[in-house]
Amino acid sequence: MSQITKVISEAKAVKRKLLIPYIVAGDPNIGSSLLLMHQLVEDGADIIELGVPFSDPSSDGPVIQKGVERALKQGVSLLDVIALVKQFRETNSTTPVVLMGYLNPVEIMGYESFVKRASDAGVDGVLLVDMPPAESAALHSLLSVADIDTIYLVAPTTTDERARSIVKVTSGYLYYVSLKGVTGAALVDYASVAENIGNLRGMTDLPIMVGFGIKDGDSAVAMAEFADGVIIGSALVSEIAKLTEQEGNSEFPISQTTAMISDVRDALDQIS
Repeated sequence: MSQITKVISEAKAVKRKLLIPYIVAGDPNIGSSLLLMHQLVEDGADIIELGVPFSDPSSDGPVIQKGVERALKQGVSLLDVIALVKQFRETNSTTPVVLMGYLNPVEIMGYESFVKRASDAGVDGVLLVDMPPAESAALHSLLSVADIDTIYLVAPTTTDERARSIVKVTSGYLYYVSLKGVTGAALVDYASVAENIGNLRGMTDLPIMVGFGIKDGDSAVAMAEFADGVIIGSALVSEIAKLTEQEGNSEFPISQTTAMISDVRDALDQIS
């Protein structure tokens, strides 16, 4: 059993909705990212998605793109992100960490090298936005052997045929994109999300997490009514952007930056 599956199973046993924050590794710098990861755990995060900076983040909206730009200006690479996870593991061996990004940096590193480095560092899951399921066999096999989950996105525009092919190669959890478009867009059609998740439930027993458009306790609770958990990215990265304004100060207001995650945790616990 992977660490992701273990954490989700434990949450399900006590009817706890999962809370998964997303941050861009290296935004505004690696040191702050490490502090943010630990603070997010204190705030009630069950799993952390760690964005790998990439020069062409095509699925991301302007907020996360700017976060990626800030990280790239620091020279943050895939190797640095893996090293960050290893640092995090020095004091936290239980909170799952998922690397979320694009295929190109992984291909440059090489599948075997990437999986070995990720496994050694303590990575629990990998989500590559642009990796086609039909072409994922080689990497998926290596990740499975290393007990690292392969996570995929399903969108409102995904056909039933493609969704069935996706769930066959997915482990850990399925990431349901709640709206058409890029990250950071507003979520309005809850009924459609409920219907689509219900359709996915008929295809798989995988836990389903909802992301895109969730920005506060109210939207998180609305989505958690249909899903096993929620993912918060752009709203949090928007707060992290304010840390750059504090550079030069001796202390960054990390707990203030992540306060929304604590608020969402409290809201979700009210319906658990």
